[in-house]
Amino acid sequence: MITIFTPSFADAANSNAQNLTAKEVVARLDPARFKVQMLHLSTPDERILERPNTELIQYWRRGNTARLLSRCLRADLYFFPREGPLDAAFVFLRRVLRLNVGLITYVVSTVEPGVASPRFARCITEADAVVGNSAYVSETVKQTFGRTATTIASGVRRDWYFPPAEERPVHPAKLVVLYAGTFQARKRVQVVIEEAAKWPDVEFRLAGAGEEEASCRALAASLGCSNVRFLGHLAGPKLGEEMRGADVFLFPSRIEGHPQVLGQAAACGLPCLARDVYHPDYVVNGQTGFLVTSEAEIPAKLEVLLTQPDLRRSMSKAAVRHLQQFEWDRSVKLWEELFVEVLARRVKARGESH
Repeated sequence: MITIFTPSFADAANSNAQNLTAKEVVARLDPARFKVQMLHLSTPDERILERPNTELIQYWRRGNTARLLSRCLRADLYFFPREGPLDAAFVFLRRVLRLNVGLITYVVSTVEPGVASPRFARCITEADAVVGNSAYVSETVKQTFGRTATTIASGVRRDWYFPPAEERPVHPAKLVVLYAGTFQARKRVQVVIEEAAKWPDVEFRLAGAGEEEASCRALAASLGCSNVRFLGHLAGPKLGEEMRGADVFLFPSRIEGHPQVLGQAAACGLPCLARDVYHPDYVVNGQTGFLVTSEAEIPAKLEVLLTQPDLRRSMSKAAVRHLQQFEWDRSVKLWEELFVEVLARRVKARGESH
């Protein structure tokens, strides 16, 4: 039995991308081989709550670092560190006390020189294994830190994200463009609204919430965009429904790691229009959607998608086929193999040191 501690949250309502990934991995780990210690603030995901050999630890408002250190220092593996005080304390004590706990760092956003925090940089440089969630993220780890990173992409929940039972009509009564994500400056949600002003007969639906929502609503009002709908935050099943009811997925974000929402949209058969700066593996440029090199290219590519129904249909089918390779069960098998390998290396190194 391998004991894994992860500073991730099992809460059912927690939709943070990193916690969503951790929940999917933990829910699928073989309980006969892996015991998992995980945090929670509120009601946990039912799959994790019912998983054997899972210890859910209540996270308090304060005093968590000292209380949790004793647990993670006694585990076999520390999985998915972040940038908090617990992670920093663990990495420090592991090094100073020469503890035999394996450290596996999952990098889910591109890293550049001088951008990664010192805390997270140590999690990369001192890890027993580093994993990127896309080929490009793994490459930035290599370029920035000289560490070779394995790539394990996130899968897609097939019970939530799947294509419509019937093909989308070639000429729908009204085309629908969907955006899903947080309302942050880096997401460039205002680009979606600016495009909506150019296409008054197309419905633009925006799913998400965040600090930029008020300014986005004000922009839509100032441009007279009666065709823009603000949907608020949507849980996974509801987001899947929205995706099946849309025709195009527009995601103008300029800074990402490997956004799961692109995989979810593609699994629902949506042609995706996104930026190429983070080279998402979920989208094949020209086949399942478009990846543009600059924001200035978005209007022209959106026009192509909105005015060429046969292209939309072919891209939709290609997107569904492409996403078949992103399966959670396949990804978790790779995680299980990595956990066993890292622990074996630690045990071997300890034996040789004695």
